[in-house]
Amino acid sequence: MAFQIIRDDITLVSADAIVNTANPEPIYSTGTDTAIYTAAGAEELLAERKKIGDIAPGDARHTPAFALDAKYIIHTVGPAWQGGDAGERETVRRCYENSLALAKRLGCESIAFPLIATGNYGFPKDEALQIAISVFSTFLLRSEMDITLVVFDRESFVLSGGIFSELDAYIDEHYVDERIDEEYAVDRMRSQVVLSKSEKSGKSSFFSDLMRKSRSKNAATERRRIEPEPEEDLEEYACEEAAPDLEDIDLDICKEPSVEDELSMMGMSVAASMSAPSLRSLDDLESHVADTWQEMLFRMIDEKGYKPADVYKRANISRKLFSKINSNKDYQPKKDTALAFCIGLQLNIDETKDFLARAGYALSPSSKFDLVLQFYIEKENYDMFEINEVLFDHGLNLIGKFE
Repeated sequence: MAFQIIRDDITLVSADAIVNTANPEPIYSTGTDTAIYTAAGAEELLAERKKIGDIAPGDARHTPAFALDAKYIIHTVGPAWQGGDAGERETVRRCYENSLALAKRLGCESIAFPLIATGNYGFPKDEALQIAISVFSTFLLRSEMDITLVVFDRESFVLSGGIFSELDAYIDEHYVDERIDEEYAVDRMRSQVVLSKSEKSGKSSFFSDLMRKSRSKNAATERRRIEPEPEEDLEEYACEEAAPDLEDIDLDICKEPSVEDELSMMGMSVAASMSAPSLRSLDDLESHVADTWQEMLFRMIDEKGYKPADVYKRANISRKLFSKINSNKDYQPKKDTALAFCIGLQLNIDETKDFLARAGYALSPSSKFDLVLQFYIEKENYDMFEINEVLFDHGLNLIGKFE
């Protein structure tokens, strides 16, 4: 099971079955119909089509595919758009459902669809898309087949304005945050350069004065702290005696900082660090330290009480790839495959970050692909078909399918 959307010429797609928006009579007209007849071999295909006779709107019949890179052409008849009050939507739905049912009976493992009836018949593209996605989603929950939706233009991909507006605002906000971080990083670098230059030249500056005062305070504190006993090792004295000016030397380099010192520098106490609710227990960490990504995947399937088939279907992953993962505990996924399983497992954002880290990945604020996935995971919206529509609309790679 897998679904993908591509922008291509359907006559160039390789699949077991190619779906054609056909004329109800055994003739072919303009648009996709003509393109398929021409690519397959018009005379041979028309001869087979005449054997079928008329096809009622919503029905589906098949012929050999001849010169196409397919086994079959499935001919389905869509409705002419009359404003939506003549049962056009129901007819288009039957076109998709009957074509899939026929492909399944023929033993097809893959099928490619155009947006049915959106050419000469004038069916609205956005509505045709939503009907197609709905039918595919229902079909793939109970059946195994690779489905490809082939379109020509971006106009077809219009989800609710609210979804796009909210997502675009989310992406813009995170890009703004990243640019601010970059600017601050530049400012910090400039400050370090100013400090370095001023110290080398002997000129004073606010930054250099501030740093010198800080070092002086630290050095004085260290001198009070490390007064030695006569019999102690003199290694620490070597640092003091070798230093020409204690005011300019940070004695922290002469000793190993304690755990308390390190936590203190982070603004934490030992007690606070041990009781922090965000930290997992040591026993919990040790119990899963040896988990590979594959082992973690199947452990989480068990912990969440899911059926494996439900997970890989929600992830838009083919059964073949899932079997490959199942047979190799050291399987190393690509990042988009790992993210697809985050959707299939319906992980929250913290679980997603842990799961990706096990495969050596992280969500990046500089990747629009990652931000789209992060947006949907934070919203706990795990509709893979909608996610792929959005990714396609933004010109990004789709998630799931093959690796």
